[in-house]
Amino acid sequence: MQIARETITQTNFKFPGQTAFYRGKVRDIYFINNSMLIIVATDRISAFDVVLPKGIPFKGQVLNQLSSAFLDATSDIVPNWKLAVPDPMVTAGLLCKPFKVEMVVRGYLAGHAWREYKSGRRLLCGERLPEGLRENDPLPSPIITPTSKASEGHDMDITPGEIIAAGLMSKKEYEALEEYSFKLFDRGTGIAARMGLILVDTKYEFGKREDKIYLIDEVHTPDSSRYFISEGYQLLQENGLPQKQLSKEFARKWLMDNNFTGKAGQNIPEIHEEIICQISDRYIELYERLKGSRLKKSTEANILERIEKNCLNFLSKNPVVNQM
Repeated sequence: MQIARETITQTNFKFPGQTAFYRGKVRDIYFINNSMLIIVATDRISAFDVVLPKGIPFKGQVLNQLSSAFLDATSDIVPNWKLAVPDPMVTAGLLCKPFKVEMVVRGYLAGHAWREYKSGRRLLCGERLPEGLRENDPLPSPIITPTSKASEGHDMDITPGEIIAAGLMSKKEYEALEEYSFKLFDRGTGIAARMGLILVDTKYEFGKREDKIYLIDEVHTPDSSRYFISEGYQLLQENGLPQKQLSKEFARKWLMDNNFTGKAGQNIPEIHEEIICQISDRYIELYERLKGSRLKKSTEANILERIEKNCLNFLSKNPVVNQM
């Protein structure tokens, strides 16, 4: 792939009504009037909870537009935070108080779960895994393996009982999130299947606003989810061959092959242009498979100016802002 534009790895806007700013691993978050969020999906990429030094072209656009589509496609299951998409890389939405837990739903034994299983563990976040499974095998039924949401460093596996005991949420709230998560995963699985893909695993985040639960953050994107190609899946499994993954697991595997897993003392290997292009191609391929259409790549000379202009226009014209 020919790199066609600059990558956006950070923003530093000052918006009307801005009350706070937070830079996450991938997103730059602007708090407006303590009630609304303007979230810019940058081209940063993280792996093993470490932000890599180079951006991935078109990654932010892919994440934002896919997440927006899936938020719309699942709004009948649970209310979500989205209000508008003022720019291909930006979503504006309701400020909610997030639960400090990620609800990770797994339909297949892959990624972190496989690494734990391979090491000999059969109990993952309170879920008992059967013997005799191979990497990328389907699980008997989808399971939820929650993680605690760390402010810094690695998120940690946690059981439902530990979540409730730690006061991260009530038993009733956890049961609601569990039900929502399974329904969302089922919806995502169906959408992926129609496009020739397998939704392997994903994570959901939730928050509360005025005592009401909302789905927040991104949904079913390559950063939050893992996808396999349906065609050839069974044959590859039968022959013990790797599955083609449309997710950032490709980047994780490259890092592991180059002796980096985010542990103290390890140095991030130099990420060559060829690898950056390959990762970008994977993101774009997944977008186009899930959407069934080509990605309209944003290649303006100055994307930061475009983002700022579009956000300012949204904030000046959107009556919702003035009602909060």
